[in-house]
Amino acid sequence: MLAAMPDSAPSPLSAGGTSPRDGGDACPGTLRLHRADDGALARVRIPGGVLSADRADALLAVAGRFGDGELHLTSRGNVQLRGLDAECGGGPAELLGAAGLLPSAAHERARNIVASPLAGLDGSPSVGGWLSELDSLVCGSAAAAALSGRFLFALDSGRGDVDALGADVTLIAEGGDCLLRVGAGDEVFRLPSADGPRAALLAAELFLRAARDSGAWRVKDLPDDVRTALVRAVGATAGPVVHRPRPRTAEAPAPGPVTAPDSSTPATTATTVTAISVGVPLGRLAPAQWRLLTETARRHGNELRLTPWRGIVVPGPFGPPGPSTQPAQSGQSAQSTQSGRAAEALDALAAAGLITGPDSPWTGVGACIGHPGCAKSLSDVRAEAGAAVGPAGRLPVYWSGCERRCGHPHGEWIDVVVTPEGHRISHVRGEHRDPRTVVRNDPAALASAVSEARA
Repeated sequence: MLAAMPDSAPSPLSAGGTSPRDGGDACPGTLRLHRADDGALARVRIPGGVLSADRADALLAVAGRFGDGELHLTSRGNVQLRGLDAECGGGPAELLGAAGLLPSAAHERARNIVASPLAGLDGSPSVGGWLSELDSLVCGSAAAAALSGRFLFALDSGRGDVDALGADVTLIAEGGDCLLRVGAGDEVFRLPSADGPRAALLAAELFLRAARDSGAWRVKDLPDDVRTALVRAVGATAGPVVHRPRPRTAEAPAPGPVTAPDSSTPATTATTVTAISVGVPLGRLAPAQWRLLTETARRHGNELRLTPWRGIVVPGPFGPPGPSTQPAQSGQSAQSTQSGRAAEALDALAAAGLITGPDSPWTGVGACIGHPGCAKSLSDVRAEAGAAVGPAGRLPVYWSGCERRCGHPHGEWIDVVVTPEGHRISHVRGEHRDPRTVVRNDPAALASAVSEARA
């Protein structure tokens, strides 16, 4: 069992001293907007990426009333609204708050929680209980309000997908227990599943104490000795130590139908369609696409799950019975009816321009916002990524307009960065990079080089 929680931890320094981030935490939220070249930007935290259809409607309404109408998915399963009028005042926050998307103004940038998007849908355990409890605990902790907008919690169903993202505090489901990881170390602590959310909050509060002198925003920013002491302090309140190396590759849900063993026929190997998964080209959704996704969710499970890979999972059920769907024909199994209804939904989403299968040329292609939205970008990388799209590659590729590489993926991927000398292409494997290739002012050669690197 967990020891008693400590008194509220003091806030870490945001500038000065030995802080690795001397400029302060500039992460935007819904109450503090970021000024970009295409207008103000709001980042709406969506814990676990989970949205009801009504809350999805509210996001679209805010984007249309105050911004450019589009919704941009982030690498943490959040939503960015761009092109906001700098004079919009508290209008967006008021509408988001009314929809339940801003439960605590003090914690709006601290609610950074990613969760396995297929949890409870593919045979893995649900993490919904953890998600609700952790979000509530974070919003109820005075100390947690001091967490930086970059600090990240992860709730992994045991698939290893979000465990591979390098969160600051990770809970991993394992049987009736859970494993608690602090930072990216291979040492985890086993404790009862019911204690997981409170243990995660305690680890975050202990981090704030550890970061008091260094001003670190994330666990990885702490000096080595301080990080070691933090892990030891967390371990003193948790369970036994387990050696569990962090996965190095984050696996995104494959686009298409999501299946799980059919519990109604336990003696067979039959599966049932539990959800559909789609990718979003460059993470940018037009109003009509968002509306279609929301309507699809409302007809089925009334839920959308935004993924850290800029995709969306729509949970079912997709099977009978249902007044809004056609009944199974004579001799047709419930499974085939489910598959048919999922296929119909996927066909409609594909027609709207979303990625519904692995053969889409957009599968695995990502990019930062680029020029003209970002003043630091040296090029319109989204247009360049589109021009270079070809057959689906084995490896994902991410295009960045500058060395910051905002929103880049984790694990193994192809890195394309615009520099004054040209487009620099390298193969990233975790912390390692292969020798780089530079392509100068030749779109055809650039497309060819990226295709070859992804093969």
